[in-house]
Amino acid sequence: MSMKVDTVTVSRRGFLKIGAASGGGLLLSLALPGAIGDSFADSAQAFEPNAFIRVDRQGKVTFTIAQVEMGQGTYTSIPVLIAEELAVRLDQVVIEHAPADNSRYANPLLGFQVTGGSTSIRSAWEPLRQAGATARTLLIQAAALQWGVAPSGCVAREGVVRHEPSKRTLAYGELVEKAATLPAPEKVELKTPEHFQLIGLTSKRTDSPGKVNGSALYGIDARPDGVKVAAVMACPVIGGTLASVDERAAMAVKGVLRVIRIENAVAVVAEHMGAARKALALLDIQWNEGANAQYSTAQMLTAIEQASQPAGTVVRNVGNAEQALAQADKKFEAVYQVPFLAHACMEPMNCTVHVRAHGCDLWLGTQVPARAQAVAAQLTGLAEAQVQVHNHLLGGGFGRRLDVDFVAQAVAFAKQVAFPLKVIWSREEDTRHSTLRPYHFNHLSAGLDAQGRPIAWTHKVTGSSILARWLPARFANGVDGDATRDPSGPYDFPNIGVSYIRHEPPTGITTGFWRGVGHTQNVFMVEGFIDELAASAGQDPVAYRLALLDKHPRARKVLEAVAQKSGWGTPLEKGHGRGVALTFCFGTYAAQVAEVSVDPRGQVSVHKVTCVVDCGRSIVPDSVVAQMQGGAVFGLSASLFGNITFKDGRIEQGNFDTYRVLRMNETPVIETHLLDSNETPGGIGEVSTVTIAPAVVNAVFAATGKRLRKLPVDPRELASS
Repeated sequence: MSMKVDTVTVSRRGFLKIGAASGGGLLLSLALPGAIGDSFADSAQAFEPNAFIRVDRQGKVTFTIAQVEMGQGTYTSIPVLIAEELAVRLDQVVIEHAPADNSRYANPLLGFQVTGGSTSIRSAWEPLRQAGATARTLLIQAAALQWGVAPSGCVAREGVVRHEPSKRTLAYGELVEKAATLPAPEKVELKTPEHFQLIGLTSKRTDSPGKVNGSALYGIDARPDGVKVAAVMACPVIGGTLASVDERAAMAVKGVLRVIRIENAVAVVAEHMGAARKALALLDIQWNEGANAQYSTAQMLTAIEQASQPAGTVVRNVGNAEQALAQADKKFEAVYQVPFLAHACMEPMNCTVHVRAHGCDLWLGTQVPARAQAVAAQLTGLAEAQVQVHNHLLGGGFGRRLDVDFVAQAVAFAKQVAFPLKVIWSREEDTRHSTLRPYHFNHLSAGLDAQGRPIAWTHKVTGSSILARWLPARFANGVDGDATRDPSGPYDFPNIGVSYIRHEPPTGITTGFWRGVGHTQNVFMVEGFIDELAASAGQDPVAYRLALLDKHPRARKVLEAVAQKSGWGTPLEKGHGRGVALTFCFGTYAAQVAEVSVDPRGQVSVHKVTCVVDCGRSIVPDSVVAQMQGGAVFGLSASLFGNITFKDGRIEQGNFDTYRVLRMNETPVIETHLLDSNETPGGIGEVSTVTIAPAVVNAVFAATGKRLRKLPVDPRELASS
């Protein structure tokens, strides 16, 4: 059978440049298309590469990667793309962290340097395969020139070019010098799926060995010469400040060096964390509690409910929803709510900083290196080029490390000492001063015809705007595009009205992105309300959804598959129920069915979660399965336990005793089924978190007949009377 290929035109000026690497070898510098803009090739702009692939004289391939590994498998899946087309083994590709640089290392889909939004594979799929294929083509041409043969008679495998007729071979390392002098080929041939050696197959995680043997380095592991450790405490009242500190008892602790202060926090600097923590507890601190000293969750609920009453800013308007509602045979209304949530990363916030007269170094784990660089430059008065960011693996990100508040605090403390200072937040400090997923209070309504089919759908979203703070340019015309994601799901309604009301909590409560972003709020509400409509119409929840998906064949296929794989409709023992939820998010179609039971005390146990995913072409299937499992556990923790509450201006939760996460004995069986697809890859790291909450509450309804419209699940609402 002849080999089919995809032919890709490569513009030397608009896509990549080829040259010799420092110290010898082949260097490919790429400007990824999404970041440079469609008109780059026709402009007079300077070439600003944002990806680098080097092949050295030993044949080792080094890739400078802009994304950071935080458990999602990026350091495996992205090298797979390069290794596949470059025709090398995965273990021949070495990863280097990219330095902080928004111009060179911008995320092609977002326009600046960031790891988030499940964009890593989506942004890398075509460009990195093209780059790998270009390097392979150049190395084959170099070998052909050396042998005086036609390139068509040569093949590349595992870092070696072989001339098939004569059986001669040359390793890549022997060819890189010549390849670096060749012009970029006008066209390269990408492999097609039947010839993949890595894509779509099992690959061992490249970051696993270091995590198993302890050699992997996270931000908290940084130990520059002369480093000292700081334990920190910020004002426990939101928006409060530091009044005074009596440090005499703390300074008596062996190993303590100094007590330092900033406007709203105090830190004990010591030779080691044990001394710093012990001394911190001995400080006699007085706080200025400020205007929020009496703030409570009850006040917050009253305020957001009142704010949700007026008409909001129009986000989407299809047909005439109000008229259709008035003419509907039946009308349903509901209010759904989701709470404030912290991220609870396994590695708490930390940052090591060394400030000097003419430079500053940061050692940390961050999703936004250039933002960390910028805030350090601003606080020190240095130029950004004088601030070096040493990024590390992240012990959990989930959106928390998209913010740099902990970096700013560490820099403010480090400016007061002459040595590198490692500032580490305790678990309690991390929970009580985290950025929070916003509280959302949403009104939904639907009108049904005589057959129970929705003819009108309205959804009014009320909540904080993360974008207005984090990325103001994306907060346009009074609408937060993240807060209003998925306001009607993937369903076909003839009349849709979506609106948004911005409502901010008091100053001092900072809302931020949380794994799954706005999808996690609205999919919970949409899928819960759809289930209500199905029940009111006396129809099966899966069949009801399928009837609304005529224009979405991939969604239909996913939903049909999850019903079949989960045994939907087969009998369950008394007290058990199944619930379903569907989403299209981050370019991926996914559905989950949760099987739960509810005991007489109202305690919910999740026994099994069945996931079906169409994420387009799967790069590393094992990573997709792992992310679906991890996302389900993360989302279940939030659904069953997650809730940040306020009393006397303070967050009431601290460690894992009061901010619960799912325990091993509580974790259900999680089955994941991947549908074959030749579509462009979608994101996967956040998908499972999006659908698990509605699947669970819909299962609770099936088991008990009680409808939950507010998270987390409250056993008091389910307990037998």
